[in-house]
Amino acid sequence: MRNTIAIMNTKGGVGKSTIVLSIAETLAAYHGKNVLVIDSDAQASVSAMLMSTASLRNLQSGGRTIVDYLVGAVLRDAPAEWTDFVVGGVSDVDDAKTVYLMPSDMQLTLFEREVSKEAQHARLRSSIGGLLSRARIVFDVVLIDCPPGLSVLTECWLREADFHISPTKPDYISVCGLDVFHRFRQLNPEMGFAENMGVVVNMKDRSSPADDEYHRWLAQNVDNRCFNAVLPRLNAIQHSARYSDEERSFAAKYPGEIGAAIRALANEVLQRLAVANPSMQPSAPQVAPASAPQASLPPRPAAPRPQAAAAAPAPPAPAPALAPAPAPVAASGRAPVAVQQAPAPVQPAMQATPAVLQAAPPAAAAPAPPPIPAAAATTARTDQPTDGALKPA
Repeated sequence: MRNTIAIMNTKGGVGKSTIVLSIAETLAAYHGKNVLVIDSDAQASVSAMLMSTASLRNLQSGGRTIVDYLVGAVLRDAPAEWTDFVVGGVSDVDDAKTVYLMPSDMQLTLFEREVSKEAQHARLRSSIGGLLSRARIVFDVVLIDCPPGLSVLTECWLREADFHISPTKPDYISVCGLDVFHRFRQLNPEMGFAENMGVVVNMKDRSSPADDEYHRWLAQNVDNRCFNAVLPRLNAIQHSARYSDEERSFAAKYPGEIGAAIRALANEVLQRLAVANPSMQPSAPQVAPASAPQASLPPRPAAPRPQAAAAAPAPPAPAPALAPAPAPVAASGRAPVAVQQAPAPVQPAMQATPAVLQAAPPAAAAPAPPPIPAAAATTARTDQPTDGALKPA
């Protein structure tokens, strides 16, 4: 099953984390999908959007982030079970209880420094490939939130994921970042690269002739594979990035026009996944109830853990059809310091050998961009600092 998607643009401020959040919650609430969000940005933006600051700090101080998983697997040669770093019940949308998260930490930057210093690039890519090969079996869709720029870790995600989606604003600088990314994709094709699922035009001002011009230019380049759904520039999408301690409905978080645009984008993502996976049929959108109960899947015996959690079902053997995801992790309440319990360890049958993607053909040279319009405002990024320093191996 090809279902791992990296969200990437070398330009920052184009709304990558917000798009990851909205697609994940829409797929869970309207299509009943089990979605894993992997936060690979040291700023931990999407992690902060999916849980309270106190809960995120607890996970970071408790060593349950993707940084801790990679440090053990790459630098210390002591890999832990990847499911121990996955938490559930992380969305504030009451209908989206099948969203799971591997949170991030600011020490991810220090980890990449150690990887480069010790020349552990091959081991890093092998660990990333192994992680994704297992996640493909358990979850319906895996979304990877990549930071701007092209770091050694981001390159590993892009070479091991099945697809990439490139959000962009319809302005000159964002389009330049997209061009840099496409040229990077053509380097070392023998190493493999994620297939381009498409470009998402985000934060478009529909009253701006300049935005229309850039949108037309992007759509005319067939190599971009632009999504038909366009996310407009509205305050509602920016407000949705703030985590609410009180649960809310999908319609309350994504009202009106922005909700319709996000649902259309999620539908297109499923349609394109179905084309890549003939055995996978896109599910019809469901009308989410006011309060959707959590799904109950047959549990399997599991060793007791320090905190009570629902046991995950035994994962199915890999098959062409879409495999079910684990049962939702029991939530520990919505108190500020509550930490969600991770799913139980996966079965040995899931230890699949990471596959190296086939080289993608070089993209045709894109036409010259339109003239430079007036600079557009960019979206600020939110930092999530943590205490402590990364301990070398």
